[in-house]
Amino acid sequence: MHNPQILSSQSTSPASSEQTTPQTASAPPVLIFDACHLGVVLRAVLGVELTLAIAALYTSADAQDWLLHMAWLTSGGLPGTLVWLLLACSLKRVLHRMDAHLQYASGVGLGVGAGLYASAMLAISGEITALHWLANAIVGGLFAAVLVGYLVLRAEGRTPAATTAQLTALQAHIRPHFLFNALNSAVALVREQPSKAEQLLTDLSDLFRATLRNPRSTISLQEEIELAQRYLDIEQVRFGDRLQVEWLLDPAALHARLPPLLLQPLVENAVKHGLEPSEIGTKVTISAQLTRKKFILLTVTNTLPQEEHRGDRAASRLGQGMALANVERRLRLLHDVQATFSAGPKDRVFEVKILLPSS
Repeated sequence: MHNPQILSSQSTSPASSEQTTPQTASAPPVLIFDACHLGVVLRAVLGVELTLAIAALYTSADAQDWLLHMAWLTSGGLPGTLVWLLLACSLKRVLHRMDAHLQYASGVGLGVGAGLYASAMLAISGEITALHWLANAIVGGLFAAVLVGYLVLRAEGRTPAATTAQLTALQAHIRPHFLFNALNSAVALVREQPSKAEQLLTDLSDLFRATLRNPRSTISLQEEIELAQRYLDIEQVRFGDRLQVEWLLDPAALHARLPPLLLQPLVENAVKHGLEPSEIGTKVTISAQLTRKKFILLTVTNTLPQEEHRGDRAASRLGQGMALANVERRLRLLHDVQATFSAGPKDRVFEVKILLPSS
């Protein structure tokens, strides 16, 4: 537990600023040619295959001829694409030290080389002319230029400035009215239960301290759960028995690393949309499991207000707010296709489910 000094001068002192600055400065570099990522490989391969499939249509007489021609083109295009991805992945740190224009030129040059390699593969299974070699080199360079452009956009989306913007959006989920309600609850407890008021303010301090963390850092699932528990403790003071919480935690999953502020906005969303509109209260269930494939499965559910049990459109929109959208964008930013996100009503509860790598 942190020292309960709420809104103390340490939070705004120069010393505190000096503590946060090195954290940003020590963030790992964002590599443009990070072609090792599964999402990049899938998009590159599918893009090349789609282009080859369309190109084969121009020289095919029927479906069977198209399939044969497509298979022949793939025997050269696919190895060439994989060679470019392998070289870009292997040389990503070397290329990162180059000037930006030289990086782009190197990427296109690797594409030309990959096109020539594709020509060599095609020459093994059939005769090709010198013009084919030239055409493949040019097409390889063009494909590489497009892929480099995509990697540049992807790298810009992972820079500290972009992730800081994402963090700012997540910080907005600790809404001002929640702050006011929490402080009002603390004021009401100061005279009758000062220790409970102190605990509430400590939990509130921990929540806001977490929002100032470096957005590129990771924390353990155990820490993220503790953060969500502090939030629920604060809301428990406000709502009392109307808020019921159930934790289903797999001990093997608690040491997994994940982006900070991933679980807390989902829990807050469940309270906002499940409890605040309900007269009888709601039950929030948080589950964390480690799958056999070493993925973390996080599930947050809340019972729906009775008026939403009818399954109308309002239920399908329940909870689909800024919190869910920002969490999903953050998952896409950090894990791309390796993470999955789903949210929607299911069996009279609203369920949010996240599957992400455990490391």
